[in-house]
Amino acid sequence: MDAFLVSLGVIFVAELGDKSQLMALAFATRYRTVPVLVGITVATALVHGVSVVVGAVVGAQLPTDAINVVAGLAFLGFAWWTWRGDELSEDEEARAGRTGRSTVLAVGTAFFLAELGDKTMLATITLATRDGLVGVWVGSTVGMVAADALAIVVGRALGARLPERAIRIGATVAFVLFGLLLLVEGLA
Repeated sequence: MDAFLVSLGVIFVAELGDKSQLMALAFATRYRTVPVLVGITVATALVHGVSVVVGAVVGAQLPTDAINVVAGLAFLGFAWWTWRGDELSEDEEARAGRTGRSTVLAVGTAFFLAELGDKTMLATITLATRDGLVGVWVGSTVGMVAADALAIVVGRALGARLPERAIRIGATVAFVLFGLLLLVEGLA
């Protein structure tokens, strides 16, 4: 349960202001919300499933203190990445704008490709080096889908008035805190 809760919280925060939220909102302006969320969920479950397996393999090969130091540094890197911001590339915008016979397939494919190597995938790998695989997988998947669903709901309600800077600052601070805590734990 701890792995689930930590993963849910970390990935939810990591997803705030991420390009995936922009994609979710872009898809939701063109398609019904439920098929968009189904596509996001399937893609996220697949990417994070691979991530926890990679994290487990890496975690089994390294001592715990080294994992904590690397994880702490990774989270500080995620803080920088979040602070820098994320935007959709022209290719990603084009994928979000395409219509197809299957909304779930279109959304799922776009999200799967966008998430490969993204900070939420890397954060999930990092979490899986330390915590239970099923809890990390389910928690990270739920955290990401919840953040993207929030983007859709809030985006539709508020339109262009979203406080993007405040969201980015809050997520950056959370990553810095997680990173520092992991560094202290690894170096103590």
